[in-house]
Amino acid sequence: MMRTMKYTVSIEIVRPREEVVRLLADPVHLPKWLRGLVLHEPLSGEHGQVGTTSRVVMQMGQRKVECTETITRREPADLREISKTTVVHFDREIVGEGMWSAVRDRLTESGPETTLWESENEYRFSGFMMKLVALLMPGAFRKQSQQHMQDFKAFAEQGKDVREATD
Repeated sequence: MMRTMKYTVSIEIVRPREEVVRLLADPVHLPKWLRGLVLHEPLSGEHGQVGTTSRVVMQMGQRKVECTETITRREPADLREISKTTVVHFDREIVGEGMWSAVRDRLTESGPETTLWESENEYRFSGFMMKLVALLMPGAFRKQSQQHMQDFKAFAEQGKDVREATD
C-alpha cells in the first residue's frame, strides 16, 4: 500500500515578481538558498525547461539523499516581461528511493513590490523506511518546504546565503 501526503505552504516576498522569478529560475543561485544542496545537474535538457531531467543530491543530517527531478510545467516559457495578471507556474516531479513527489509552485503579484509564492506538495511513499518516516514525522516535510521558502525569502530580500549561516 502506498502512503500519500499533501500540503500547501506559502510566503510573501518583498521583491517584484519578475525579480523573484528570475532568482528562482537561475541555477547559479540554488546553493545560496536551497539548504543542504550538494548537487543539481541536468542529465538531459536545459535547466528549468519543461522535460529537463536533473540529478539532485541533498545532505539531510548525516544522510545524503539522491533523486531525479523532472520539470513538468513552466509557464510562461519566457520569463521576461510577464504581465501583472499572469500567474507563473514552476512544476516538477521528484523521484527517489521509496518516494515520488510533485511540487507545483505558483507565483503571483500580491503588490507592486511583493510576490506571493504558493507551493502545493504531494508525496507518495512506497518503501518501508519512507512510509515509516511519513507516518512518524509527517510535519518534517512541511517544515522543510517552509524552511526552503524562508531561506529563499532571506536570499531575495537581504542577499543572505545559507552556506554562510551560523545556526
